[in-house]
Amino acid sequence: MIKLISENDFWGIPNWLFDIIIIVVAILAGLVLKYILMALTRYYKSRSTFSFLRSSVLHLGRPLNVFLPLVFLNITKTLMVLPPRMLAVYFKLLEIGLIVAFAYILVNLIDVFQDFVFSSYDLKKADNLRERKVRTQLQFIRKILVAVVLTLTVAAVLFSFEGMRKLGAGLLTGVGVGGIIIGFAAQRSLANFLAGLQIAFTQPIRIDDVLVVEGEWGRVEEITLTYVVVNIWDQRRLILPINYFIEKPFQNWTRTSAEILGTVFIYADYSLPLDALRAEFDRLVSGHPLWDKKVKVVQLTDAKENVVEIRCLVSAANSGQAFDLRCFVRENLIHFIQKNYPESLPKVRASLEPIKQLPSS
Repeated sequence: MIKLISENDFWGIPNWLFDIIIIVVAILAGLVLKYILMALTRYYKSRSTFSFLRSSVLHLGRPLNVFLPLVFLNITKTLMVLPPRMLAVYFKLLEIGLIVAFAYILVNLIDVFQDFVFSSYDLKKADNLRERKVRTQLQFIRKILVAVVLTLTVAAVLFSFEGMRKLGAGLLTGVGVGGIIIGFAAQRSLANFLAGLQIAFTQPIRIDDVLVVEGEWGRVEEITLTYVVVNIWDQRRLILPINYFIEKPFQNWTRTSAEILGTVFIYADYSLPLDALRAEFDRLVSGHPLWDKKVKVVQLTDAKENVVEIRCLVSAANSGQAFDLRCFVRENLIHFIQKNYPESLPKVRASLEPIKQLPSS
């Protein structure tokens, strides 16, 4: 039973002004409590890479700006002096606001958990296969959890109305037929969603994988439930539907590990001494910090009409280092040939013979 306060109970303050004062005080109390909590966390310094409090401050600051004032408004709602009809509307708005604000906090708590996982699985490691697996799965799990929270929030708001409860009970009988109709209408979206789940757990691609797709070389930057963003080497972004990676072939250079072999082709004249070239190649690669000390091979792989094809294989810890090492080897081997064996550069041979004069008639 709500006791209405008359205008004379508080030194003749009108009811509408009294209500405004309660609302303002409740909001200020919530904001003051929020800033006190934030100030206390600033004195805490974590010795580890991940700080739960620091991440909470980062992600929960804005939700608490809404949630805590609503909590104080809910506590002081019995002090409001409003007509019964307006009071019922005020209570309903508070209920809906608390539901939405609590959902806002849950979504941001998911981000706090994501920060914790990201700190435990760092992509900056040289061999980050496990980290890429976990991060790829975490992205899908986060999106699914956020979708579930939003769906439950909408359901809770709707079912807070008595009319919606009755309507929902009646709609349950038609869920089967409705589900079939929606399935046919949105089969493309459902196919993408299922493809996203398949990629998350079978993982033909992962975050930070190196791909060659549609003739482009790049790294997987983002995987959503409907599309994949590939960061091309020249900073362009290639966006592909997620079912592309289920239905079409592509190259994944880091599927099982980040290690990769780099190839350098040299074309030279038949007169080039391979032993000298091989010795120079060994000298260049052995002293280079990008070589992982596993593979370094020089082979004559083809003999063409005018030149021979020489293939140099080098290994590196990842594709980026392999590319830089290949450029270094190619540049220095060409310089070595130019300086020491310029006569062995590719050339076109021609035989010049005197033209025989036809006998005069």
